[in-house]
Amino acid sequence: MPNPLLIAKNEHQDLFLLPGLANRHGAITGATGTGKTVTLQIMAESLSNIGVPVFMADVKGDLSGLAKAGLPTPRIQERLDLLQLEAPQWVGCPVTFWDVFGEKGHPVRATVSDLGPLLLARMLNLNEVQQGVLQLVFKVADDHGLLLLDLKDLRAMLQHVGENAADLQTEYGNISAASIGAIQRGLIAIEEQGGDKFFGEPMLNIEDFMQTDSYGRGVINILAADQLMNSPRLYAVFLLWMLSELFEHLPEVGDLEKPKLAFFFDEAHLLFNEAPKALLQKIEQVVRLIRSKGVGVYFVTQNPLDIPDTVLGQLGNRVQHALRAFTPRDQKAVQAAAQTFRANPKLDTAQVITELGVGEALVSFLDEKGRPNVVERAYVIPPASQIGPITDEERRDLMANSLVAGVYEQAVDRESAFEKLRGRVEAKMPTPQQARAQRQASPVPPGAQAQRPQQTPPAAEAGEPPQQPQASESRRAPPPQPEPQYAPPPAQPAGPSIGDSVRDMMGGLFGGSGIARRKDTMVEAMVKSAARSIGSQVGREIIRGVLGSILKK
Repeated sequence: MPNPLLIAKNEHQDLFLLPGLANRHGAITGATGTGKTVTLQIMAESLSNIGVPVFMADVKGDLSGLAKAGLPTPRIQERLDLLQLEAPQWVGCPVTFWDVFGEKGHPVRATVSDLGPLLLARMLNLNEVQQGVLQLVFKVADDHGLLLLDLKDLRAMLQHVGENAADLQTEYGNISAASIGAIQRGLIAIEEQGGDKFFGEPMLNIEDFMQTDSYGRGVINILAADQLMNSPRLYAVFLLWMLSELFEHLPEVGDLEKPKLAFFFDEAHLLFNEAPKALLQKIEQVVRLIRSKGVGVYFVTQNPLDIPDTVLGQLGNRVQHALRAFTPRDQKAVQAAAQTFRANPKLDTAQVITELGVGEALVSFLDEKGRPNVVERAYVIPPASQIGPITDEERRDLMANSLVAGVYEQAVDRESAFEKLRGRVEAKMPTPQQARAQRQASPVPPGAQAQRPQQTPPAAEAGEPPQQPQASESRRAPPPQPEPQYAPPPAQPAGPSIGDSVRDMMGGLFGGSGIARRKDTMVEAMVKSAARSIGSQVGREIIRGVLGSILKK
């Protein structure tokens, strides 16, 4: 069994983190500038030295110093003298840098399908109705074998579902066009923040996080999160997706001598802020069950109250740095934080929390039987690696020589929903040659003969004035056409109808009654419609009276 890991020390005792209980999760809390980053660094360094791979997000850019050997600065030497510790062997740790945007580390990608509608809805800040529509879109894509790999696939799928909502309604239920639009707008906002670089292939292989170097030390995977923090929902969803990947892909192993992976979740309050109930239940489930898969999860935040009680109760290893109590609300937070520790009769925990200096902390780790130790006030020991960031040139050199160099740099865009849906649309649209051939071969549609311009009679071509047909001739049936394509309209009654009489009466108003058959004007159509609906003699008299009034005016 690996030796216990020395994390903190006071004048009375050393405080160790037991490797066999490191998978019981933990929390590192404290106000800004109280020493959380150094605590996170010494814990990651200690776990790496016993062969445990580590993942952590570097929010401020300071954790990159883990890759470089530290120096005995006057401040560090002062702390070593205070704690009566010998100087460590100054050495860096094996580090792999990652970056969602591919700038300060190897690219990290996930597919839209792998992320799922729940986490995607959280990222887009959708309400329940919009989340239901998004789940429906995923269901339609699965049923039709359409892969959702990147954002353009999801946009194409949303457009397809919106355009075919009437056809899909019977099988999948109502599809709100407003919800489709809201999701599309959310995707545009994610793209503007650079989130589209996160979606795609090749997708991250979670096994690449669990590597060791030639000396048996665990590789520390550092995610560059300084730019990612500009999109806090994307940051929180990304880390939660990684936890879910670990939970789904790692086998059950029970309690090991040391964890298979230690996962540090910095700025953890972003994960829980305004999180829907379904998401909180998923987080609680992952934290509770992932222990048996050999993964220890450590939440790093300013106040333990940022973490829900259902999750906080699962965190056995605790390091509490100073909290400030300048307001009544802060004082209540200090009292609540003090009550989460196992009480020490020698300490007034609530008062000590406000008195801690930089690098001091209240520490309570689990003992051999899995019980929380009595809280102790202690100093966190200095790490053997550099405190502070490395240069950009040093970072590039480490990236070029890492274990995954060249694996994720080149994006892959294989055939998926976007390509298939676009191919279907293009297949429905004929080429210009096909459209021209269809026009030439298509029969004359009904009514097209009546819309053709009248041919000029031979007399008009010879310069003779054209003869106007008589009104009675305009109502005669047209001569039969040779081989008609369509059945002619039913013959009109022999006698003059009300519509004919109305047209003759309106002829004077619109240019005379002796006009050849032409398209009815709006007024004629309206009058004819009314005349058909009124078949009695009284109706005819009413119409004549109305028309008479119009003509007089």
